[in-house]
Amino acid sequence: MIRFLHTADLHLDSPFKGITDMPISRLTELRESTFAAYEKMIQYAEQSTPDFVLIVGDIYDGEDRSLRAQMRFVKGLERLKQASIPVFISYGNHDHLGGKWTRFQLPANVTVFGPEVETSELVVRGQRIRIHGFSYKERHIKEAMIGHYPKANRELGTIDIGMLHGSIAGEETHAVYAPFTKEALIEKGYQYWALGHIHKRQLLHNEPPIVYPGNLQGRHRNEQGVKGFYEVELEENVASLSFVPTSVLVFDEIKMDCTEMGLANEWLTACQNAAIEVVERNGASILSIRNVNIGAEATQLFSGSSDEEWLEVLRDSADRSAWFSELLFESNQKSALLPDSPLVRSVKEQMDNWDEEDWKTVLQDVYQHARSGPYLSSLTSEMKEELSREAGKLISNELST
Repeated sequence: MIRFLHTADLHLDSPFKGITDMPISRLTELRESTFAAYEKMIQYAEQSTPDFVLIVGDIYDGEDRSLRAQMRFVKGLERLKQASIPVFISYGNHDHLGGKWTRFQLPANVTVFGPEVETSELVVRGQRIRIHGFSYKERHIKEAMIGHYPKANRELGTIDIGMLHGSIAGEETHAVYAPFTKEALIEKGYQYWALGHIHKRQLLHNEPPIVYPGNLQGRHRNEQGVKGFYEVELEENVASLSFVPTSVLVFDEIKMDCTEMGLANEWLTACQNAAIEVVERNGASILSIRNVNIGAEATQLFSGSSDEEWLEVLRDSADRSAWFSELLFESNQKSALLPDSPLVRSVKEQMDNWDEEDWKTVLQDVYQHARSGPYLSSLTSEMKEELSREAGKLISNELST
């Protein structure tokens, strides 16, 4: 039996763009959270001493690889070297080999895959293991690199593990890089596929396991839930996976049923109680509140104060372990909750009625721009909802100044 850790998408030194309304102490904690999550992984490895560690891309948040992020990462690797733990790294689209950065020397226990698919071998307690992978030579790898991976040879008696930072061909919820199909992975005959790139923990296939561990630390409200990595045990063709949490702060959403809710203290108390439950389950959390089933009483209630006022009151009464980040409203009821400006209502109603072609027309300058276009992901319903909401806020703010 062999035992290893599978992690990906560390995004060390993520700037957490767009989160600016926190007190400086909380904001500092948030901006340190990717490092703290990495530290948890290193500590776990030191204590559990796996046979090796796989890190499957996007170690850094950007191709410039800040000195601070590189230094913290290398220090962790040096601690694994002291514990005699080999580490295998494949770089992804965010930290591709073509980026410009000041290089750090990696310790001798680390193997980094190059821009072409390579195979690295090691022997653990007499068991020969072959690990296959590659690093992105540039940010955009549209080629289906799976075709370059060698097939396993069962006659050799090896355990074959594939490392691949990429996404399923045709998947539109995330930018598609190094596309693959499950069938193509299975055909290689490997005992385990260690994936990266998608930040949601997923088991795409059981035998063999085809696994996304997700990232170590959520970075915004669309990366909800506890994050971490997998500890994997492999014996012949039998695999056992254990999830190990590392989140320092957990992004989550509370769904608040506003049926017959017409008093401020009712709503505030319900939000606070729900937040306590989330914190008890997940630890320190950054919470969105999505209000649903909004009747006439709740409509009147919310129209009396701005989102910022509601959030301020919630934050004043909340435990330090919970931070309320935003209020969201059921999409088909948004128009009833807008400020009483006819202009705002008119704009929001128009945006709510846009179809896919309308959105493409309005945003074509952004998506077709030479600099910004290649880095934008596909427009989701959540993004449309947020754009519509922010447009209403912008107009309201301008009218009030």
